Amino acid sequence: MQHADSHPEPMPVPQGYDRDSGGRFRHPLRPARLIAGLAALTAALLYAGDAADAWHTPWFAVFPIVFGGLFLAGAAAWVHYRIRRRSAQSASTENMGAPASTSGSQAIR
Repeated sequence: MQHADSHPEPMPVPQGYDRDSGGRFRHPLRPARLIAGLAALTAALLYAGDAADAWHTPWFAVFPIVFGGLFLAGAAAWVHYRIRRRSAQSASTENMGAPASTSGSQAIR
């Protein structure tokens, strides 16, 4: 049982997440999901406007919107992956020097 003066333990940070200066979780950027979601939302809004008789949307309009959005989302995911991979490789090559135990008088023979 906790006293009124005690603070609860902070929640562990999920993998891939970070905390900002206010202690709130920041989620990782996922541009492909954003693009795919916007394409689906655009298709839904077009059909909602058609259902409300605001305009006429042809039945086949959803295909180029959704498939084009999925193609752009795939391209964005590939670019995002390549950027993350390149930054991870450059960070790991900084620590590629010889370990301390192989230099100086403690060299392994």
